[in-house]
Amino acid sequence: MSGARLSRGTGATNVATGLPVLDHLLAALARAGRFDLTLEIAPDDPEAEVDGAGSALGRALVPLLADGTIGEAVVPVDEALAMVVLERSSRPLVASNVDLTGVGGIGSDLATRFLHAVSDAAGLTLHVRLLEGEDTDHVLEAIFKALGLALARAAQDGSTDTEEP
Repeated sequence: MSGARLSRGTGATNVATGLPVLDHLLAALARAGRFDLTLEIAPDDPEAEVDGAGSALGRALVPLLADGTIGEAVVPVDEALAMVVLERSSRPLVASNVDLTGVGGIGSDLATRFLHAVSDAAGLTLHVRLLEGEDTDHVLEAIFKALGLALARAAQDGSTDTEEP
């Protein structure tokens, strides 16, 4: 099975991307946004696993977000402070002042690839700003938590469970 199931809930997760740090970050996103998330990706090389996880999450988000909805959040994790602002639109875009190359031990630009895959699959204009922070693990966790909270704020009222193959 590869795919994602997402619903408004308590932040419960069952995530298996093949990358433990990404699993941790997705759990932080789900807890911050109070989404119940099940996400499993077939084993592959890290780039394919990240692309698959981002695309699956993005597709699962589509039914929860009405066109034109906007969400924003500013979240601290220790010394790091991240802001995410998003809009569900027909113009997927990631604009960021953060160099995520090699951040958090996931190598190359995998964090950036993940954000682009989510943005493309969900149709999100996504702005990511790091306001403070030096510890790379804290920076990543602040970004993912801010993304989760911004998505929750943008989520449609009365949304139902979603599943994507």
